[in-house]
Amino acid sequence: MRVLLDTHAFLWWVAEDDRLPGRARRLIADQRNEALFSVVSAWEIVVAAGLGRLRLDVDPPRFIERELGSNAFTVLPLFLHHGLAVTDLPGHHRDPFDRLLVAQALSERVSLVSGDRALRPYPVKIVWD
Repeated sequence: MRVLLDTHAFLWWVAEDDRLPGRARRLIADQRNEALFSVVSAWEIVVAAGLGRLRLDVDPPRFIERELGSNAFTVLPLFLHHGLAVTDLPGHHRDPFDRLLVAQALSERVSLVSGDRALRPYPVKIVWD
């Protein structure tokens, strides 16, 4: 199974944060699954850290590279068709990062690991609890 991690799922996974529920944790840990980390999440992390909304122990690029390497996540690039797929999404969610992640999940036909309830109206399979 291929799954795309929402940014908070990625951050909670690497921090071993209890807010990441057991089902999501097991899915990410299962080596039979391919966990995808989107460049959209990298962008969101860099922006949040730059605005002071996210504190990291090292600068964002080093943090992301370190965690991708130690967790063997697959990087999902942002392609033109992902960006264009946002056009077809209803306005359930206003956050551009989340809308792009939904568009990627739909385009790639993968489940999205996310606790964001505002994403539930979209026709994407959400895996959480």
